[in-house]
Amino acid sequence: MENELPAVLATAWGLRTRPGKGPRPGLTLDRIVAAGVHVAGTEGLGAVSMSRVAAELGAATMSLYRYVAAKNELLDLMVDAAVGPPPALPPGEDWRAGMLRFGRMHLGILRRHSWIVRVPITTPPLTPNQVGWMDHGLEILAGTTLEEYEKLSTIMTVSGITRNWALLTADITAAAQASGTTADEAMLTYGQLLGKLVDPRRFPAIGRLLATGILDVPDDVPDADFEFGLARVLDGIATLIDRRASGTRAPN
Repeated sequence: MENELPAVLATAWGLRTRPGKGPRPGLTLDRIVAAGVHVAGTEGLGAVSMSRVAAELGAATMSLYRYVAAKNELLDLMVDAAVGPPPALPPGEDWRAGMLRFGRMHLGILRRHSWIVRVPITTPPLTPNQVGWMDHGLEILAGTTLEEYEKLSTIMTVSGITRNWALLTADITAAAQASGTTADEAMLTYGQLLGKLVDPRRFPAIGRLLATGILDVPDDVPDADFEFGLARVLDGIATLIDRRASGTRAPN
């Protein structure tokens, strides 16, 4: 039937409780997803396959296909399980504090489950927890003057900044660990190399940056660049909200 829900989504939403024909199996979708999350967390996303997850469960590979049609479906459900449901909205929280919290919580999830940023995004949110987080973000912005599509765009922008930062720092950390060092030490080494390579007459802006010594010491505020970027984006959203509230037209 056209537009019929995929079986895996129907099961994830509690609209389908077990596979169709055949004897009642010993597996459950929750067990399969939990095994996939465990493999990804301990061995990396590259280790996740239908056969590896089946082995983790002590089951035959083909038995997994009664619940998920393909690996990409399993990955979507793994991400949904890893992000978990959103918390209740704190009472009295304003929209800006809420979006800061939203971004920080998203970053925390991506740090705890760093494999998530390696999973390709192929559709907008469709699984229960991810839809829950989208609803949570929209509720944070509910009392603002933003249009509904602008609220959704705000959530996408904050989520994009967060995912990009999580991916960037995960790559830096992985490269540092592979070379037997830390991310902070790698950044200090970068500053030293840049200082040796850059002629301030040719690259005057970088010369001025190096002269400040900012690259000679590790950041004393964790994720300071992330916090700065997120705050500046919210500054822009705040300007739009305030302009709408005062009835002032935005410049073209």
